[in-house]
Amino acid sequence: MKKLILTSFFALSFVVYAAAPVPWGFWGHQRINNMALFTLPEDLFGFYKPHIQYVTEHAVDPDKRRYAFKEEAPRHYIDIDHYGEPPYDGIPRKWNDAVIKYSEDTLNEHGIVPWYIEKMMFRLTDAFKEKDVNYILKTSADLGHYVGDAHVPLHCTENYNGQLTNQVGIHGLWESRIPELLGENFDYFTGKAEYIPDINAKVWEIIMESHALVDSVLNLEAKLNAEFPTDQKYSYESRGASTVRVYSKAYTEKYDELMNDMVERIMRDAIIELGSFWLTAWINAGKPNLTGIVIKPWTAEELKEMEDLDKSYKKGEFKGRDHTD
Repeated sequence: MKKLILTSFFALSFVVYAAAPVPWGFWGHQRINNMALFTLPEDLFGFYKPHIQYVTEHAVDPDKRRYAFKEEAPRHYIDIDHYGEPPYDGIPRKWNDAVIKYSEDTLNEHGIVPWYIEKMMFRLTDAFKEKDVNYILKTSADLGHYVGDAHVPLHCTENYNGQLTNQVGIHGLWESRIPELLGENFDYFTGKAEYIPDINAKVWEIIMESHALVDSVLNLEAKLNAEFPTDQKYSYESRGASTVRVYSKAYTEKYDELMNDMVERIMRDAIIELGSFWLTAWINAGKPNLTGIVIKPWTAEELKEMEDLDKSYKKGEFKGRDHTD
């Protein structure tokens, strides 16, 4: 298995974790996108291979957009427990039906990640049909982010940062601290991507499985917090020019142990399922021959958009829900 191609974004992930944990952390999202590429069949991997670095680096673009556009935040989560009790059969799986039942404002208030993944799949399928290399790469990277988020239990509950159970900070502990501290030793072998016959059903399967783990995520951390020596729960680390308080290595490792390597298992699930989404979009587009098509130079407008996105991110002001709230 090839190693993840790391860039300056790797260093940024630590700063982000300390200031404002984001879904999976930059490190986790980039690892998922990168490893998912190696689940693809030879023909499709051959297209992506020259662009591994782009798909890896730009896995974090949706998080950056959360600093620029308020419309972005709801695309990363769903407060599924807002809509009643499991198994949540009353939630329409189709977007138009859900809008009729709840209104678009309500859906956006409580997150739209399952429906947005479907929208991204339509876009990626169209990009493959058009053999638009730039749009294929951009949409593939973005889709990877949202698929990764859908696998995070704390993205499928109103209690997304333990704020309802006196566990504020658990969001960053679970999806940033654990993978960044322990992820280099995770086993990422997943096998090969497979065609998804029903995209809508698959997306909602992921959401339900993620939500089913919420109680374990919260209860095991509460148990650990009650038993772990208070003066050993946190430590201090240098992040750029700052010294910040973080969950200690011992606390993080013990939490991971109590969860029976849940984060590692979920990252593997996200990797194989992301690869399967990419493969499915290509197959649904008619398996176009992508041999020889090349990426076009980014336009001045596109380059400015990327620059503006970086500027908004560096300002550090979230638009919409902040998982540290």
